[in-house]
Amino acid sequence: MMNLAVPLCARALFLTQLLTSFLFSPALGQSDGSGVVVAMYNISAPQGSQAVLQCHSQRMVWTQDRLKDRQRVVHWDLLRSGPDHAMERVVDMFSAGDQRIYNGYNQGRISMSKTAFKDGNFSMVIKDVVTSDKGIYSCNLHHHYCHLYESVKIQLNVTKSARKERRFWDGQKAVYVVLVGTTVVLPCFNRRPIWTEGNSQEDQQQVVHWDRQPPGVRHDRADRLIDLYASGERRHYGPLFVQQKMNISATAFTQGDFSLIISNIQLLDQGIYSCHLHHHYCGLHERRIFQLTVSPPVPQEPTDEPQFLPNEDPNTNLVEVPPHVINVILSEQRTHFLQQLGYILATLLLLALIMLAIVLLTRHRKKQGQDYDPRKVESPPLPTVTYVPTSSVKKECERSYSDMRPSMQEETKLDYKNNLLKEAEMSKICSPKAIDLDREMEKASWK
Repeated sequence: MMNLAVPLCARALFLTQLLTSFLFSPALGQSDGSGVVVAMYNISAPQGSQAVLQCHSQRMVWTQDRLKDRQRVVHWDLLRSGPDHAMERVVDMFSAGDQRIYNGYNQGRISMSKTAFKDGNFSMVIKDVVTSDKGIYSCNLHHHYCHLYESVKIQLNVTKSARKERRFWDGQKAVYVVLVGTTVVLPCFNRRPIWTEGNSQEDQQQVVHWDRQPPGVRHDRADRLIDLYASGERRHYGPLFVQQKMNISATAFTQGDFSLIISNIQLLDQGIYSCHLHHHYCGLHERRIFQLTVSPPVPQEPTDEPQFLPNEDPNTNLVEVPPHVINVILSEQRTHFLQQLGYILATLLLLALIMLAIVLLTRHRKKQGQDYDPRKVESPPLPTVTYVPTSSVKKECERSYSDMRPSMQEETKLDYKNNLLKEAEMSKICSPKAIDLDREMEKASWK
């Protein structure tokens, strides 16, 4: 396959070589015997492959001119200066000399020379000019066979004063100011041979040829490869192996495709190729340049397919193995990558917070365990008990009871009960007296 994307360095090398080859020759883009350079291409193809140097031109498509009187035509149009700016056809004439006037009012007023396509004078004559004749006139030349079109514009103004008659150029077109009732000639000349001569031997006037410049050779010393005429005549030059590997399609003039096909490209095929298109009748002389570079051959991938004998059928005992497909999804937007990166960072931050919480909680628990260590807890001091002899306690109880007994008789029942309660509390140490006091309290409650 051709690779049209040649590196910039190759392009610079090609331009340097091209300028060197054109040294002391006509300037690029000027018309000389080989034609005008309209395009330049860089083409690279691997060794052993096939290259196609594409050269197309629809103007070179050959169609036999059987209707010569309708291949060249001239017509005058009028663009009125009114509010609607209407365009109307005034007159036309074919190369055979037939004229056609479209408005019956202009019959006898407007005319053209019948020898226009012989002497190149396509001027239009207007007799008895009236005010309605003013506007912008255009002289249009069409060559359908050569695909050519040319036009000339003239503005016509009408006046009633002879002093205002004049002719001048407004920068875009000629302006004629004429007097009413006079005769005016709107000029239109084109004496090029393509408009004034017939198409004789048309099949010999279209030719395409290809040249090749080896490295370091000027274009005027290039080797001719092929000549092809519209009549079908074909001429090959050079050795036989060159003729066999370089060719042009047999339908070139029918489709306008004059591409050069080079098969089995080798290193010796490198150089500058030129496609020359000549249409002598239509005045077409074009040239297209191709810089061909041959790259190393593309290595073929080794195949693991088994080799079968001639008498063996390779289509028998075949086992279908499903292909190993790996789906790779590539994101089309950069924001998708940033979004996934944000998810990963958020997850890592969450894990870091969880680990920090676990570490803090563990340290807090260890601190509490050290505070509650039973080896470090100080036991409170035990109360000191003073031993008192039982005989002294008994004597104190009898003394306090004997002192309270007389006063109990003088108090009211309520006071009596309260005193009993106090005595009970005070006599807890002496258990025999406490029992007697309880009995007396029960009797007081019944009373």
